[in-house]
Amino acid sequence: MLIRRRKGWEIAESQATPEHLFFKRRDVLKAAAILPALAALGVAPSLADAFDDPSRALYPAKRNENFVLDREVTPERITAHYNNFYEFGMSKTIAEAAESLKTRPWTLKIDGLVETPQDIAIDDLLKAMPLEERLYRHRCVETWAMAVPWTGFPLAALLARAKPLGSAKYVRMETFLDRTTAPGQRQFWYPWPYVEGLTIEEAGNDLAFMVTGAYGKPLGKSYGAPLRLAVPWKYGFKSIKSITRVSLVAERPTSFWEHLQASEYGFWANVNPAVPHPRWSQATEEVLGTSGRRPTQIYNGYGEFVAGLYTSMEKEPLFM
Repeated sequence: MLIRRRKGWEIAESQATPEHLFFKRRDVLKAAAILPALAALGVAPSLADAFDDPSRALYPAKRNENFVLDREVTPERITAHYNNFYEFGMSKTIAEAAESLKTRPWTLKIDGLVETPQDIAIDDLLKAMPLEERLYRHRCVETWAMAVPWTGFPLAALLARAKPLGSAKYVRMETFLDRTTAPGQRQFWYPWPYVEGLTIEEAGNDLAFMVTGAYGKPLGKSYGAPLRLAVPWKYGFKSIKSITRVSLVAERPTSFWEHLQASEYGFWANVNPAVPHPRWSQATEEVLGTSGRRPTQIYNGYGEFVAGLYTSMEKEPLFM
């Protein structure tokens, strides 16, 4: 007799947002004749853009049922219009500005301490990777939170393509740099391009996920198309958007926000309700689309699966 233990991120399927609610809408949206009506109703531009994306036939991907939620999925109409994407502005309402991002052609460079450095076009990468959908919580350092059905593949699978050398200790990721397209990158006081990093152990954890889609479609531009990272046990600024380069390195990289203010936005940035930001408490969070606040969970609720990454690291500032 097979006895299955439910993992910490799992709940009964009956409590998850029903899959058919997403699929029913997708079927309707396939009728291209309704796109003008969608625009008139103020639907996110990324919905219409999905029809023009060369990878659209790959979606929706099959959901990995090991990843379910302790809350409902946040509606797309909210998440698509409430994002930090400083390349396109300092407000949360950057969805319209982000539509200027050109996602084709798009090439991902994998280099550094690897056996097989490579440049790969995004559509070739998507065809080569086994895409799946995962339901993930997302927690911003600013204390707002959401839950998103991301589509993508494990970061570990990407690294396996390049075969990291034993001397590789960190994964450094870099976003695009195009000041003509992204007005925020004309602000010289920011250290563009956006850079983030993980240890090789963090990158190899199954939860570290390279995102290519959301809500059963190719990834919308406001989310960081065509390729972003999701590390759900960390604060959201670690989940770098619009990635163009992944480098395996020996020295710990200095990330974008760490470069600006290391006392507030450190390298590790693991979620912890007991460690406040210097300017606000992290004890509670606001889940977008709901009323009131709820208690923040250590490692955003994924501690059972990632806490072991930080054994014997008590002297490191793991939660900032």
